[in-house]
Amino acid sequence: MRRQRLKLLALIAIFAVPMIVAWAMVEWRIGIPEQRTAHGELAPEVPGLAEWPLDGGRDALKPGDWVLAFDCSRDCEMLADQWWRLHRALGREAPRVSRLRIGGEGPALPGESLAQWARTPDWQTPGRLWVLDPRGEVVLTYTGEVEARDVLDDVNRLLRMNRDNPGASELEVGQR
Repeated sequence: MRRQRLKLLALIAIFAVPMIVAWAMVEWRIGIPEQRTAHGELAPEVPGLAEWPLDGGRDALKPGDWVLAFDCSRDCEMLADQWWRLHRALGREAPRVSRLRIGGEGPALPGESLAQWARTPDWQTPGRLWVLDPRGEVVLTYTGEVEARDVLDDVNRLLRMNRDNPGASELEVGQR
């Protein structure tokens, strides 16, 4: 009878101890990293791309792509070149990302879509960059003073964590 009770207590401990340890970690902040993994800011108040007051530009974006949208109302030539270089630095992941330049003068750089603000929204500031997911929702936002290296780190992390479905192309081949 004693052996059965020990087995029951061991079984209860297997499930209870991790819960107690997790609760203690959260309650007393033990073993939880304090560092940030993203350099950008979350912006839940920014609506999805479909609701942005834009003239043009959205139709040229490829469906299913991540989007780097940036406001080009000041220092446009420098910003456009900076985000073009970042796009090139993505290497083999670059085809998964599109760039949307909002505002500014001059022709579009390769792989860039142009749009203008129909009206300026209250959440927009000059030089701001937004990273949007394939559904058009804002994932991260950056001020105009952000380092391109920090944005590259974040975009690489997002692309790595959100891989394309590798089985999708195999499924299409199998259906032919």
